[in-house]
This record gives sequence, C-alpha cells and structure tokens, in this order.
Amino acid sequence: MYREILSSRPLAVALTALAAVASSATDVDAAEQAGVRKMRLGEFTIVALSDGTFDLDADTLLIADSPSKVPGLLEKATLPKRVPTTVNAYLIDTGGQRVLIDAGAGQLQGAGLGKLESRLHAAGYAPETIDAILVTHLHPDHVGGIARGGRAVFPNATVYAEAREAAFWQDKDNLGKVDPSVRASFDGVTVSLRPYIAAHRFATFETGAKLVAGITAVNMDGHTVGHTGYRIHSQQQDLVVCGDVLHVAAVQIADPQIAIHYDSEPRRARVTREALFADAAAQGYWLAAAHAPFPGIGRIRRIDGTYVWQPLPPTAP
Repeated sequence: MYREILSSRPLAVALTALAAVASSATDVDAAEQAGVRKMRLGEFTIVALSDGTFDLDADTLLIADSPSKVPGLLEKATLPKRVPTTVNAYLIDTGGQRVLIDAGAGQLQGAGLGKLESRLHAAGYAPETIDAILVTHLHPDHVGGIARGGRAVFPNATVYAEAREAAFWQDKDNLGKVDPSVRASFDGVTVSLRPYIAAHRFATFETGAKLVAGITAVNMDGHTVGHTGYRIHSQQQDLVVCGDVLHVAAVQIADPQIAIHYDSEPRRARVTREALFADAAAQGYWLAAAHAPFPGIGRIRRIDGTYVWQPLPPTAP
C-alpha cells in the first residue's frame, strides 16, 4: 500500500521518508530478481516463489474463435511468438502452519525450471518445515517439484489434490482422453506422487473443503477436470490463488474468452475465467496466478468495460 508524505511535515522528514521508500523498492527489486517476494495478508505472510521460466509457442498455445485472430492478439499485447512464461508457487505462512500452493516443475521440464527449493531457502524456509502442499492441478509444472530422485522433497508435508483431479491422473485408462502433448504428464504425476502415497502423505478433498484455517478450496475447473483455486482469508483480507485460470495474462485479461491448448475443456475454462474476473473486479481481492509475470500477484479492475491487471505495487507491505 502506497504511503502519502504529508506536505505539512518538515522537508527533512519528507526526504527521509522518500529515501526509505526508494530503499524499500530497491530491496523488493533485489528480492524479485532472486525469485522471492513477500507480502502481508492480515496475519498471514504470503511468499511468492519463482520456479523459473520457459518459452511457449503462442501460435499453438492460444485458442481464439478464429485462428487468424491470434497474431493480432500477440501484436496488441506486444508479445513475441515465443512467449516467456513464468512458473510461480506460493507459500502461505499462517504463523501456525506453512502451506505451499503448487511446487513447480522440479526436474520434469528442463533447466529453466526447478528452482523452487533454492527460492524457499532464500526466503528463509527449509523444505522440512512445510506442513502441507495444496496443488491447483496435477500438471508437471505444478507438481514436479515435490519429489526428486524418487524421494520426497518435503518429507513432513501432506500433499492434497481435488478428488476428481487425483482420480483422473492416476487412471492410465485416461491416456487416450488427453491431447498427445500432455500424455507424458501421467508418468510425471506418478513419479512425483509415489513417495507421498507410500508414506501415507497424499490425500484428496472435495471442492469447498476448508483444508487449513483460513484456506478454502474453490472449484475452478476447465483447465483440468478438477482444477482448484484456493481462497486465503485473514483479518478481512483475501487473496485467491487461481492456478492456470490465467495463463497468458497480457492476452487473457483483456479477452477472457481466449483459451489455451492445454485446457481440457476450453469452453468450461472460459466460463470459469469470466466468472473469476467478474468476481475479483467486484470484490477487489488479490489474485495470485501461476503464470502471470512474477510475482504473479495483482488485482483485476474493470475500466471502461475492459478488464485491467494492476500488479502488486513494489512498496506493498
């Protein structure tokens, strides 16, 4: 939240305050370069963690009502055809529990990703201190980071996934129901979950479940069959982690009808996105999106009939 400097104060005090703000912004810039950004939400600390970046071919990624529309969308958003895509995860420190929402790709998707563990250490947290991991969905760039070399990266955490989502990705009969480009994800999910299942640290839930005090699961299906968001609430403040409802922010905020190639049900994904944007704009809560530019936290505003993304200010507490 921006702080105003009252003109009635002595100039020296004002200059000192300005210097403090500049210093704070510099500290934030340094933290963001390191892939870590913290903010307060009531009594909770929210820590955005960058797992890294990778490029996606926007020509094949974006789905419009007409394929000829895509080049114009990219040009309007000043995006290249190969879109740099961030992968964000979020740690919720309630003061009593430490809950990780999504866990990056680990070793499943190339050298540009898999940085979550080092980001956690940079933020002052050891993997052993994480109590729970809530996944928005079971794509490899969200769940691959929970295991490495057949071992649990977070040995004291229980991993939670929505029941339909877990059932779908653990049933190999569903291989033929997905696009060939995501079939390899089944193996990644199996490898990632195996050590937690063996240790009885994998559990499922139904939409609407209150998983941790202050954290509620919200149905946001369409991207996958059980894609789930999480509403974080503390002291009348709210932040909603929305996973891949928002994937290419520069395009989909202006036009929520644009789906992506990896949506299992593009029509349903559009409905989910429209509903989320309308609610977020009306209620004014924070959104945290896995693939929005780091830290991926901002608010949706509706201005002159168009949705606009207002990112977390550099001096926000």
